Amino acid sequence: EDLAVLKRVIVQNVAKTGYAVLNAADPIVVQMATGCPGKVVFFAQDRNHPVMATHRVQGQRTVYVDNGHVVAAEGAWREGIALRDIPITRDGTIGFQVENVMAAVAAAWCAGVPWDAIRSGLASFVNDADNAPGRFNVLDYKGATVIADYGHNPDAMRALVSAVEAMPARRRSVLISGAGDRRDEDIREQTQILGASFDDVLLYQDACQRGRADGEVIGLLRQGLAKATRTKSVAEVHGEFLAIDTALDKLGKGDLCLILIDQVEEALAHIGQRVATAIPSP
Repeated sequence: EDLAVLKRVIVQNVAKTGYAVLNAADPIVVQMATGCPGKVVFFAQDRNHPVMATHRVQGQRTVYVDNGHVVAAEGAWREGIALRDIPITRDGTIGFQVENVMAAVAAAWCAGVPWDAIRSGLASFVNDADNAPGRFNVLDYKGATVIADYGHNPDAMRALVSAVEAMPARRRSVLISGAGDRRDEDIREQTQILGASFDDVLLYQDACQRGRADGEVIGLLRQGLAKATRTKSVAEVHGEFLAIDTALDKLGKGDLCLILIDQVEEALAHIGQRVATAIPSP
């Protein structure tokens, strides 16, 4: 609610001839529509969500998912783009990327971008470390899947877990630290979520203790793993790069490792160097 007070300033300053692109599945975001001087485009995966259905019946613009396609609709008009043609969604299995795509499609549509250009952009965009650093960057390391992401809150953990569970893996490991300026319960909740989906958890102390005492954040992360239903192995390493090396060295072919990075550029460069110099597993 507090964050929404800041975010809605953007919506309140939309031009009368412009559009706000809002998530229909988030009640707090939906409330922002009443303060928009221009028009609103709602997006959600569920086309039958009450907010979406009402907006669509009123002839307003909506973007949703239907039969494997991202669909833009206004009145009786429809335009669809197959999820299989949008690489970052991995055929629609990465839910938060599908939501990102719907928002981007809506924004481009309202900005008057031609549909051929929208299709081309979605087909050619790859969320690697150059285009979108720290945003679900997927790499191959000796036959294992490595994902680097800058997730630092419970909502991010839930989204990442949902994405990872859609990807096959022999064994799943995760490397995590925590920013010290989060609430205690938020730091604990991150590992509570991860503990249900990962076999191995490697904790490290990052560069952003932000007022916390030495070891305090790791202690809270450990508390979150106290009742983990899947995690069987928990270890601690001091230093982000050493933690990355430790996690990579334990990977085998068919494994998956989620690395929740702190120093985005430096960590991605370190991971990239390890990937570039890796000798493929037999």
